[in-house]
Amino acid sequence: MLRRIAPALLTVLVVALGVTALAARPPQGTPQRTADFVVLAGIAGLRWDDVDPQSTPTLWRMAQDGSIGSLSVRSAHRPTCPVDGWLTLGAGSFAAWNGSRSVDGCPSAAVTVEQPDGIGANLPDQESVVQYNQQRLPWGAMPGSLSESVRCSVAVGPGAAVAAARPFGRVDRYASGLPTDPRPLLGSCVLSIVDLGTVKGTDPATRAEEARAADAELARVLAARPPRSLVLVAGISDTTQPARLHVAVADGPGWERGWLTSASTGRDGYLQLVDLAPTALAALGRPMPERLFLGRPAVSTGGRPADLTEAIDAPANADREAAGQRSVSGVFFAVLAGVQVLLALAILPLLRRARPHAGPAGPTPVSGRVVAVMELLLVAAALTVPAALLTDAVPWWRGEHPGWIFAGVTALLVAAGTAAVRFAPGYANTLGPLGAVAGLTTLVVGLDVLTGARLQLNSVVGYSALQGGRYAGLSTVGLGVFLAGALVTGGWFAQRVPRGWRPAVMVAVGGLAVVVVGSPYLGADPVGAIALTAGVSVAAVISAGGWLTISRLAWAAMAALAVGIGFAVVDLRRPAAERGSLGRFLSALGDGTGGFAVHRSSTENFETLVNSPLTVLALAGGLLVWFALLQPWGGLMRLFGIYPAVRAALAGTVVAAVLGGVLDGAALDVMGAAAALVVPMAALASLRVLGHAADRTRPVAGRSRANGADDDSGSGGVGPVGGGDGPTGGGGPLGAVHPRPITGPTPSAPAKVAQPPSDTPGEPRGDADEPAEPTASGSTPDAAPTVPVAPRQASRSSTEVAAS
Repeated sequence: MLRRIAPALLTVLVVALGVTALAARPPQGTPQRTADFVVLAGIAGLRWDDVDPQSTPTLWRMAQDGSIGSLSVRSAHRPTCPVDGWLTLGAGSFAAWNGSRSVDGCPSAAVTVEQPDGIGANLPDQESVVQYNQQRLPWGAMPGSLSESVRCSVAVGPGAAVAAARPFGRVDRYASGLPTDPRPLLGSCVLSIVDLGTVKGTDPATRAEEARAADAELARVLAARPPRSLVLVAGISDTTQPARLHVAVADGPGWERGWLTSASTGRDGYLQLVDLAPTALAALGRPMPERLFLGRPAVSTGGRPADLTEAIDAPANADREAAGQRSVSGVFFAVLAGVQVLLALAILPLLRRARPHAGPAGPTPVSGRVVAVMELLLVAAALTVPAALLTDAVPWWRGEHPGWIFAGVTALLVAAGTAAVRFAPGYANTLGPLGAVAGLTTLVVGLDVLTGARLQLNSVVGYSALQGGRYAGLSTVGLGVFLAGALVTGGWFAQRVPRGWRPAVMVAVGGLAVVVVGSPYLGADPVGAIALTAGVSVAAVISAGGWLTISRLAWAAMAALAVGIGFAVVDLRRPAAERGSLGRFLSALGDGTGGFAVHRSSTENFETLVNSPLTVLALAGGLLVWFALLQPWGGLMRLFGIYPAVRAALAGTVVAAVLGGVLDGAALDVMGAAAALVVPMAALASLRVLGHAADRTRPVAGRSRANGADDDSGSGGVGPVGGGDGPTGGGGPLGAVHPRPITGPTPSAPAKVAQPPSDTPGEPRGDADEPAEPTASGSTPDAAPTVPVAPRQASRSSTEVAAS
């Protein structure tokens, strides 16, 4: 009875863990009204390395007294041109100006601003811009949403007019430049938007001069600011390629000496351009528009260093790191994909010749040294991604040649990790390297997430603040290697316990991984947690043996669906401004705007599928598994038969990685990251299992495993008791000599006719739904020989002959 209801109980447990992890959210202080007036001052192209006490004294003093952060100026187009940045500011969502693009990616024509009455202004192109954003772009932005949310707004300069124009093109108050006395103008409306100029080019002297001019205009704004006002200064857009992080400073009551952050980034010191519009409305105490902004209101948090130079160095360093990450990331993944493809090709002849054959007709065995080197290369390839993540702890981006520094540090860490796995206890066992690599990867990624995911941000294998997609939690690559490492680690542990306990072990390890992935305090990836729940459920139901039947697959699908529904219900009960991505998507479906989200997700999946090097990793790994490892000579089917918990872990990894990638708009990236870890280790384990496929050694007394546990002390049951090192040490590198004499039991072995007792009446003891597995000395686990038999000579099967 208990065995029949076990899948349901395990499903309920995984669902409870998943919903609990996703429902708990960090306390988010609701932004309160802090000002009677808001002044948004934009300086296109201003970066933190342009700010210093000599060139920009006003901005320096403002940063000293207020809150600061790094601003990601992502818009609907890349790069974000000045006109796109101003339009995104006024829309509160990713927007872009229509029109033809020049070589540098920006519209060639200037914005037309008409002043028919001398008070306000009119943008004749605004209606076409609104239609372009509503009908042609996937974000559904509404330019002018910010100005529509207040009764009156002021714009100073053409860029500010783009941000302040209402959807039909009207600007309430307009001036082409700051008047001699800006006080009356800035105090005429609760919201003022000021264009302070542009900082462009790469020449330091030119940038310093332009920053000095903008700082002088800012000094006039601060001198004329209305009482009880909030002033926000932002580097509103890019002016050079590639994109960079920009300045964000807030000065006013309640914004003293802190870091700027928002719920859209979830990380102190980081802000998005789309956050400025909701920040202004929240500071004024005004309600948000009916169609929610994509951004969230910014808040000020503590923890900023008292020394301003040290504080400003943090966002400036983040900008340099993000720039270095962009230049290195593509090369790293291209090289990784190329190396893994070469390893896949190199391992094919080893797989064909790994299985020992009796008689002179078999293929010549591969040299033990060659196999040992190949195993170390496979371990190194599997550890490359976690090593690259650890490399981010070293400031490699500050060097003169950041790419070479990154490569050197990563290579050292890969070598250290490979040595640690090689000399770890149990390396000679069949599953020893697989368990060690999976455990080490899970430990590295898990500790990083538990300590704030600092290595994920702007990391080569993480996410970039310049992309604007994620600022906290797990990256796409981090999700792939973590879910693969956690599930394989769970399978390795489950294989070492009695069969009845294996599903519980998989749920225990996988459930903890779901919490780490989905908790907003940690991985902050609810979609990844839902996908991982399905993978854990699949692994749990087949870890004790048997096939992935329709009913078992249904249990897994129900578990993932239950987690998703549970989280959706909890998320929808929150206020609209506090909902997560799933809640906002369901709300959009309710008001008829969910098509934009579906369109964005499908577009992102297609672009990622076509452009990402991880797609090559996923496809190469799939081809190696399907056309080599799963063939009769490939060894993976034998590995699955001997170690059903490992088969369950790999099946769960495939399910979780595919679902996570598709639902998160990452196509095969999650699968590619998981394949970078799993495929080399599966190939290594297959090599070892094939090397002992023909072993028929005498059983050792006292090694009965009638309790169903699969003791991995040998290579699939081959080798001396407790395993050993070297060519014959139970799964170590194979030499040219057969690892064991092919003999039967000695004639002196006592005959046994009694069967071991079963755990339950009428049920055989051991794994009834999997092939008989050799013990550590090579015999099957659940039966001793009944009578002595004469030594026999092993013959080659038809499969072996065909494979040779």
